[in-house]
Amino acid sequence: MADTTVPERIRRAVAALDVRPADRLLEIGCGGGGAVELLCPLLTTGTITAIDRSRTAVSRAVRRNEGPIGDGRATIATAAFTEADVRAAGLSAHRFDKIFAINVNLFWTGPARAELTLAADLLAPGGTLHTFYEPPNGRLDEIAGRVAHTLAAGGFTIEVVRMAPVVAIVGRLSA
Repeated sequence: MADTTVPERIRRAVAALDVRPADRLLEIGCGGGGAVELLCPLLTTGTITAIDRSRTAVSRAVRRNEGPIGDGRATIATAAFTEADVRAAGLSAHRFDKIFAINVNLFWTGPARAELTLAADLLAPGGTLHTFYEPPNGRLDEIAGRVAHTLAAGGFTIEVVRMAPVVAIVGRLSA
C-alpha cells in the first residue's frame, strides 16, 4: 500500500498553484508523487505530467497514483529537467499552463540558464513557473533572493509570496 501522507510544504504549494480544472501542469522533481495525488482531483479536462530523475522516486509516484495514470489525468516519467530528457520523454511538443518545482535546488544553486530556456519553451502563452522552498532555519530570504535573481536573469518577471515556512517564487515571461 502506498504512503498517503503528504508533507505540509507540498499541501501549501498545491494550494498556492490555484489550479483550474483544465490546467496542464508539469512538475519538476515529483519525488514520491504527493503533489500529483493532491492535484488530480482538481483536474477534469486538465492533466499533470510529473518528472523526476530518480527511478526509485518515479516508481513510488507511479504506485501512489495508479488511478489518475490509468484514467489519463497523470503521466509520470523518469527524466531530468534537461532538453534531451524532456525530448526523450516525449514532452518537448507539449505546452503547460503551470510548471512547478518544490524544494528543487536547481533554481537557487546556479544560473539554470538552459533550464529556464526550456521552461520558457514549454510554457503556454500566459503560463507561469512556480518554485517553492521550505528552507532551513534563517535561509528563507537568502534562497528567495537567489531564486528571484535567477528567474529574473532568465527573462521572467517575479513575484515572491511568503507562506511561512514556505516561500514561493513565481515567474512570468516578460513581454
